[in-house]
Amino acid sequence: MPALVLLGAQWGDEGKGKATDLLGGSVDYVVRYQGGNNAGHTVVVGDQKYALHLLPSGILSPGCTPVIGNGVVVDPSVLLSELSGLNERGVDTSKLLISGNAHIITPYNVTVDKVTERFLGKRKIGTTGRGIGPTYADKINRVGIRVQDLYDESILTQKVEAALDVKNQVLTKLYNRRAIAVGQVVEELLGYAAQIERYVADTVLVLNQALDDDKVVLFEGGQGTLLDIDHGTYPFVTSSNPTAGGACTGAGVGPTKISRVIGILKAYTTRVGAGPFPTELFDEDGEALRRIGGERGVTTGRDRRCGWFDAVIARYATRVNGLTDFFLTKLDVLTGWEQIPVCVAYEIDGKRVEELPYSQTDFHHAKPVYETLPGWSEDITKAKSFSDLPKNAQNYVKALEEMSGAPISAIGVGPGRDETIEINSFL
Repeated sequence: MPALVLLGAQWGDEGKGKATDLLGGSVDYVVRYQGGNNAGHTVVVGDQKYALHLLPSGILSPGCTPVIGNGVVVDPSVLLSELSGLNERGVDTSKLLISGNAHIITPYNVTVDKVTERFLGKRKIGTTGRGIGPTYADKINRVGIRVQDLYDESILTQKVEAALDVKNQVLTKLYNRRAIAVGQVVEELLGYAAQIERYVADTVLVLNQALDDDKVVLFEGGQGTLLDIDHGTYPFVTSSNPTAGGACTGAGVGPTKISRVIGILKAYTTRVGAGPFPTELFDEDGEALRRIGGERGVTTGRDRRCGWFDAVIARYATRVNGLTDFFLTKLDVLTGWEQIPVCVAYEIDGKRVEELPYSQTDFHHAKPVYETLPGWSEDITKAKSFSDLPKNAQNYVKALEEMSGAPISAIGVGPGRDETIEINSFL
């Protein structure tokens, strides 16, 4: 019953796609369990680069069944566009399964997301504007549209009417926007029904039966731990639970079936959108990390904010996820620095703090306390084993492992599928 959870241990964009793809050839199912097309994965296979937004990374592994779980919010137009793009490049997408209980991102969810962010002005959260938050809000308010609703026009119409009763009042009277017609939304949503019907399934049953049959199932989180709605830097977070517990609710699999939890950790730190970021750099080093690391959002196209490695948030991720392993990515980006600072603690109101403060106010005022480690100048992209790395690179990895609280079992030394050093097997 080998079930693994793979998730981001920072603010997202850690390289989860590469890690999932690396394991894809060894697992039977790869499951997205939360988020939507606000999460982007870049996977490099040979000389081909794939940018995935909604689909699980396992869709690029021929023997793997990719699954979109009930905890995901699905924009049908984005889904069909992504499938079409992969099909045109010769990727077989026929095995995809989509939970009938996954919620649909409707056109009005996208509209509400965009106008709300504009209305907030300087207080905006920094959302992607793709309707993710409003869709999750509808889900919690019990006025959401699920994939299965596309196959009952009467129920679909009733649900759209109920949702727009309130939303049209807000759009017209608060935001001075035009009301959205119920019939237009229903017609658009019904147009997707036949196109995705062959993928829709009872994925909870499928996944539990697979685990009972000793199949290997990998649960893939979007975003990262510090963007979790409950455990992240609220309110500058996503609207779902990327942490390990989210895999259980977002896929319908009990916690006793999870055998390993792997945290993806970038060798430095990045963040997209607003919110506190203690190690953020505004100098030449920050610009160099952005340039060398290609730090631009896969989904948003926005430049990522860059900073040095933060061991405090790594320890926090270990704790709230129960991490058993780390996959350290982008170590090669740090090649060329003579000295590499690492944040080992924070200073808050003149006091040294070793753990992530629970208070939003304290975290906003946290200043990084750095220790500096010797860097390296040798090219590490051809390294195949830990001993192939320069001594200072080895010491850097060992230091991060000791500070973070879980073993580093794999290291990314380049963007390619084969540019990975495996220290301990995840399976």
